[in-house]
Amino acid sequence: MTRVAEKGNFVLGDEVEMFEEEFAAYSECKYAVGVDSGLSALKLSLLAYDIGPGDEVIVPVNTFIATAAAVTFVGATPVFVDNPAGDYNIDVTRIEEAITDKTRAIIPVHLYGIPADMDPIMEIAEKHNLLVLEDASQAHGAYYKGKRIGSIGHISAFSLYPAKNLGAFGDAGIITTNDESVIKKLKAMRNCGQVAKYQHEYAPYNHRLDTIHAAVLRIKLRQLDSWNVMRRQVAQWYDEALASTPYATPQVSDDVKPVWHLYVIRADDRDGLREHLGKHQIGASIHYPDALHQVGYYKDLNYNDGDFPVAEKQAKQVLSLPMYPHMTKSHVEEVVSAIQSFESVVQPQ
Repeated sequence: MTRVAEKGNFVLGDEVEMFEEEFAAYSECKYAVGVDSGLSALKLSLLAYDIGPGDEVIVPVNTFIATAAAVTFVGATPVFVDNPAGDYNIDVTRIEEAITDKTRAIIPVHLYGIPADMDPIMEIAEKHNLLVLEDASQAHGAYYKGKRIGSIGHISAFSLYPAKNLGAFGDAGIITTNDESVIKKLKAMRNCGQVAKYQHEYAPYNHRLDTIHAAVLRIKLRQLDSWNVMRRQVAQWYDEALASTPYATPQVSDDVKPVWHLYVIRADDRDGLREHLGKHQIGASIHYPDALHQVGYYKDLNYNDGDFPVAEKQAKQVLSLPMYPHMTKSHVEEVVSAIQSFESVVQPQ
């Protein structure tokens, strides 16, 4: 950080390019482009493939609004798909029924750091000639069948928000891809459309990654794998301690290696349990309280309550327990003890 300050190159300085090279190598990709947020990474990825008005993009209904917002902001229409019972990612068996002659892309989200089932998604995309944009904003360093998340789809978007597994000192994001044809366009669009100074050949957006964030991220990237190992240990402790309780814990396929951005359980009396934990000075959060079709901004898409029954039910049950790399086993035991002391326990259906 001192080096950046002394050099005074605060926008697209050397550290940005170095971080891009390092993150691309880490993600097992050829290219990476740093931007100012995960939402910008999603939006620019769609624009790089000329997705816009009149197009449809398939999006899981159970995700943060940024996934769908990127589609809306390029002028396209998000088409929602439910998730299967017991899983928080997109239901791959329902993707094809959502495809129309307007469909241009699929955005699978690796929610909570648990990879989506990518093989059938890529097969469907190849069959229908669709772009696959991975929303990897919660899955830095995760694996699917031995492949790094962010290297499987045609292009991938990561958020580097401070609370992520790899976070900057403010908003930031990055795009990864093996597709050389879009790199020039991505780098230009993030920087006022410039291919060189004052040569504006592409849409003039301003979505640059600040040099000081890149400097911080380069140092933190070296620790990411070790932090993810620690998160996996915390998740294992939770799994073991909660096995004898009536709460639904995350179900993970043998094909994936999650990074546990969040550890989410389900409970019928979720709000009561959250309040109870708060009385024990244990913070628990809700990710997310509504499926996207129930969010006010998307009411004009004319979906109805009941259209996505799994996501709608889970939205009323999900509770994110404390999860961070340096949690100890005694911390986990304290959380689970407080959960077990909650009297109104009902097994989720």
